[in-house]
Amino acid sequence: MTVHPGGVSTEEGFAKTLDQMDPLAGFREEFVLPCGKDGSPLVYFLGNSLGPMPKAAKALVEEELDNWATLAIDAHFRARVPWVDYQEAIKEGMARVVGAEPREVVAMNTLTVNIHFMLASFYQPTATRFKILMEDRAFPSDRYAVASQLRLRGLDPAEAIVVAKPRTGESTLRTDDLLELIREQGDDLALVFLGGVNYNTGQFFDLGAIADAGRRVGAVVGYDLAHAAGNVPLSLHDWGVDFAVWCTYKYMNAGPGSIAGAFVHSRHGDDPKVPRLAGWWGNEADTRFVMGPSFVPEKGAEGWQVSNPPILSLAPLRTALEQFDRAGMTALRSKSESLTGYLAALLAAIPSSPLQQLTPDDPTARGCQLSLHYPSRGRWLHDRLRDEGIVGDYREPDIVRVAPAPLFNTHHEVWRAADAIRRVIAEDGAA
Repeated sequence: MTVHPGGVSTEEGFAKTLDQMDPLAGFREEFVLPCGKDGSPLVYFLGNSLGPMPKAAKALVEEELDNWATLAIDAHFRARVPWVDYQEAIKEGMARVVGAEPREVVAMNTLTVNIHFMLASFYQPTATRFKILMEDRAFPSDRYAVASQLRLRGLDPAEAIVVAKPRTGESTLRTDDLLELIREQGDDLALVFLGGVNYNTGQFFDLGAIADAGRRVGAVVGYDLAHAAGNVPLSLHDWGVDFAVWCTYKYMNAGPGSIAGAFVHSRHGDDPKVPRLAGWWGNEADTRFVMGPSFVPEKGAEGWQVSNPPILSLAPLRTALEQFDRAGMTALRSKSESLTGYLAALLAAIPSSPLQQLTPDDPTARGCQLSLHYPSRGRWLHDRLRDEGIVGDYREPDIVRVAPAPLFNTHHEVWRAADAIRRVIAEDGAA
């Protein structure tokens, strides 16, 4: 048996033994996994981009289609889960995923729309305090949204956006450097807006420490949790985060383009004076159907809704949240660390490998994803891995992202991926 110096066996049998000991192994059978041309499941390491379909999601969507067909408008009140109260079916589960109180979360809109909604409320610049801190290589949509909000207020993004960059020669941000930048920019800083897990490097930021640092200098703190929700442990309420947004089609497996989530801390959500973009479904529930001219916001995050909820998008989210509740974030996090750590160890054991891991080695500073830099040949590596049935994705420059997710991926799939990478690298070196 070949054993890596870190104590991890590189033999296939070791991976199968780990899977036999996995208490979450049964969840894999609850998903429809994509298959290759030969009909066998692909190694799908792309839950960080689009999670696979839970089998139960189809039945819930069909139930709502039947309600539409048979009850029509009456389904708002007579369906098994009445449409008018559909948020009640998901908000407790959603709150558990992000570490919030149920009244602090709402499912609404899509991710970038929610960014705009939150910036409209929580970015209130003054002549002296107007800057927004973002991380280097933030997800493009975040940067576009922030820049457009600045222009709408007559501000120049080049002057108003402060970019936190890694040190020269490093791929990720050091927490101490980020906190020091917040302190340095404190008098000018209106908003700290970061990705909870950076989409490009897979770095999981110390969100509690950042929120504390932002509050100390008088800045609002908000997070884009697109790559964090359902991936890493979160405690938004206890950290005192002002707002957060996330999508549900990645690690939360709620379907392509599915409804997004938003968090508003109770100290803001219970304050009707907080400015917001208003719509009728955000009006207090008791008077919503009075149809009066005056807007009285519902308490909590639901006061940020503008339209009645899209039932066909919410239905798969119910399935996903039920799975998270049964698995538990503690068990999911434990398996995630095992899968990703195992993959990192196997890749480190490849002799003379030119592959560079951009994601932190520290398990507490990453989620499911490893970002792998293959100089000058990243696209080729990605394509060759697809030929081998290994599904990751490609990002510029020369980065292949792979994300073994604990609900449906296995240690044996990790072994298969590492073995394929080993063989493909050897093939490239011999060419």
